[in-house]
Amino acid sequence: MTGVRLRAVEDSDLDVIFEHQADPEAAGIAAFPSRSREQFDAHWAKIRRNDTVILRTVLVDGAVAGHLGSWPDEERRLISYWIGREHWGRGVATQALALFLAEVPARPLHAHVATHNAGSIRVLEKSGFKRDHEQEAREPEPEDGVEEFVFVLGA
Repeated sequence: MTGVRLRAVEDSDLDVIFEHQADPEAAGIAAFPSRSREQFDAHWAKIRRNDTVILRTVLVDGAVAGHLGSWPDEERRLISYWIGREHWGRGVATQALALFLAEVPARPLHAHVATHNAGSIRVLEKSGFKRDHEQEAREPEPEDGVEEFVFVLGA
């Protein structure tokens, strides 16, 4: 795939990013609940003001295809990504994550992924992340009931 690049998140990206997270199929696979527009706007305003958060828009041939982010959480740095369903299966997430990892030198990086999200697990493994076997499968959190794996890069 050619044409995958990253840039800083711009205001005009947010409508597409909102639609991505509002997609019920994608939200189910990611095991992440969609936000209302008001909740989404408040969340994105907050994270865009936070200097410790690194956010990038994923572009494919100039069109917004998703986003990546990284932020500190207690003593770890987490990473996440979301690619719109119309771009799945084309290597976009893998290429975008490779670009992001080249830009963000912090290690180790941790990623949480729902145990049923085979596509995201493959992306992480292809990108050099290893499953943290000390947290083989976290018990579902009482508030969300999601079983997840923790993957680590550079531990």
